[in-house]
Amino acid sequence: MIIVMNGKTSEEHIQKVIQKLNEMGHQVDISRGERRIVLGVIGNAKNLNTVPFYAFDGVEEVVPIEKPYKLASREYKSTATKIKVKDVVIGGKEIVVIAGPCAVESQEQILQIAKLVKKAGAKILRGGAFKPRTSPYSFQGLEEEGLKFLAQAREETGLLIVTEVMSASQIELVYEYTDIFQVGARNMQNFILLKELGKVDKPVLLKRGMSATIEELLLSAEYILSHGNKQVILCERGIRTFENYTRNTLDLSAVPVIKQLSHLPVIVDPSHGTGRQELVTPMSRAAVAAGADGLIIEVHPNPQESVSDGAQTIDFNHFRELVSNIRLVAQAIGREVN
Repeated sequence: MIIVMNGKTSEEHIQKVIQKLNEMGHQVDISRGERRIVLGVIGNAKNLNTVPFYAFDGVEEVVPIEKPYKLASREYKSTATKIKVKDVVIGGKEIVVIAGPCAVESQEQILQIAKLVKKAGAKILRGGAFKPRTSPYSFQGLEEEGLKFLAQAREETGLLIVTEVMSASQIELVYEYTDIFQVGARNMQNFILLKELGKVDKPVLLKRGMSATIEELLLSAEYILSHGNKQVILCERGIRTFENYTRNTLDLSAVPVIKQLSHLPVIVDPSHGTGRQELVTPMSRAAVAAGADGLIIEVHPNPQESVSDGAQTIDFNHFRELVSNIRLVAQAIGREVN
């Protein structure tokens, strides 16, 4: 349930409503706007009908939210959320390009990639220091050494960093180096990790699980939001279907659907979404046309020599072409790629 109060309501009257809700065993999330103040009520809603909240000073409307995800819903917040990290805004007019290798392999490799993707138009550098792999014998990442290489690349290029965190025990370490935490598809329903990320003050890029519904993705976001972190970015990265020509089936219909259901920004990962480098550029164009707020692209100087995901990774020439392509699509729909 949400309680809508007049934007000019005094703090005293707002606190009276919050105090009553707290006494009833509910947590309250406050969203303040110029014209209205929205109190998101978190907890078991069974006892809410026993109190006439309409009678409280400043209360204009009491709205039940039927969806299981509350804070992520459009009912709770009708305007799109914009997440600002330094001078980069995700969810605004600009379509933000995130690019880099699947895994950080060496200091030289990540510095070379960072400089070249920035020159082509990327605003955020991606790169895995911890790699969750299907096979225990595959490359697992450079761990803290990889994080240090990413931080050095940020220092030399000014790019922001997004990198994956795999468990709650890694949050403190990754926090020292990253600008944005990434939760991979395999951890979308790692609820202990999500709860702990809800307590940090940095954005979280939450990838859709490979067999997850849209509702399940939004409920995973709700775990983070309900624990205090309002900076959640959703990522469509393809789902598992019976089709085996591509690695996954990139569900671009999820982008406008999520935009209808939620206020959170949505980016698309056409690299994992298709698993085929020749499909990354056309699906990037399609993602922008569908309304994505950004793209996350795997780039490597020599994809055939990449330690992981080489089949879906593009080289610098193809990346420059991709950015040029999506810039044209963005202009056609009233957005931009800087």
